[in-house]
Amino acid sequence: MSAGQVKPTAKFESYRLDIEKRLKASNKRVKEYAAYQKKLIEQSCFIELNGTVHHYHDSGPRDAKDVVVLIHGWDCWWMWWHKVIGVLNEQGIRTIAYDLKGHGWSDDDHVEDYSLSSYSKDLRCFVSALGLTRYHIAAFSLGPFIALDYAMQYEQDIATMTFFNFGYFPNSPFLSKFIPIFLPLVFDKVLRKIKWWPPLYLYARITLARNPATREDIIIGVDSLKFISSEAIRQTAEQISQIEVTENLPTQVAQIKTPILFVAGKGDQVVMWKNTQKLYEFAANGRFVVIKKCGHLITIELPQRTAELIAENILFNAQSQASSNNESSHGERNPVAKL
Repeated sequence: MSAGQVKPTAKFESYRLDIEKRLKASNKRVKEYAAYQKKLIEQSCFIELNGTVHHYHDSGPRDAKDVVVLIHGWDCWWMWWHKVIGVLNEQGIRTIAYDLKGHGWSDDDHVEDYSLSSYSKDLRCFVSALGLTRYHIAAFSLGPFIALDYAMQYEQDIATMTFFNFGYFPNSPFLSKFIPIFLPLVFDKVLRKIKWWPPLYLYARITLARNPATREDIIIGVDSLKFISSEAIRQTAEQISQIEVTENLPTQVAQIKTPILFVAGKGDQVVMWKNTQKLYEFAANGRFVVIKKCGHLITIELPQRTAELIAENILFNAQSQASSNNESSHGERNPVAKL
């Protein structure tokens, strides 16, 4: 166990035992996936951040030129990135995917604080503990809210940001009161009580996804519901629906000079692609991509494309930096282009 790490959480140990049990199953597919997961969790680590034990998955070359911190979305966990991680690692990129407190294999917050500012403080503590001084951030859904809050204070440490399924959606006093009631009701009181995966898959295909997913990836979604704290569901839904939070998004992206790639799914019914485009148009240094056949679950629906977009954003920024340095040496300015 390396410096700063602590013992695994009870949620992780329970899942590890479940993997061992599935390794003995008679079903070949079940056994093969369990073997894959056993290999995957060899890179799982645990660290205490601001009094709460967090899980994170650290893989890829330790001496990699580029490091990407992956921040999952609302009511999700790090496993939503598992296929994306493999593709990025193959390209020589180090990935660090962590579970937000109250989610996945991280413990619930010891004082039940699930505010955006507290998540931002956890992220700062996290990258500092790992000794990261320059890194990229990729995030979806809830993740970009945290990333933007963080970037307002520590932008100098971030090379690029890639945001998926995120935008500037119309808000109102009614929605700001309705969403914190409706979302916890649906996800905490209804969906998480369903233990059989087919009904949840049907729900996801009708409301969230525009591409088929494997049974294993649907179970990842089921596990999201199983692991998350009810209080985390309630508080985060309340946070991201506050008018002062949503109305501040344009100001944040306008002030941040770090390159941001905004990626939208044409079939996303949660965050409409036009709302993503609307937020991009405020960005000081932004680019915008729409994927025609994609819903709200891009990391599960199109993991290969997700990884490609993150890698392309990293490369685009590196090339822009090189071009800027070259032109600066000739006394010219390199304007930011919006694509």
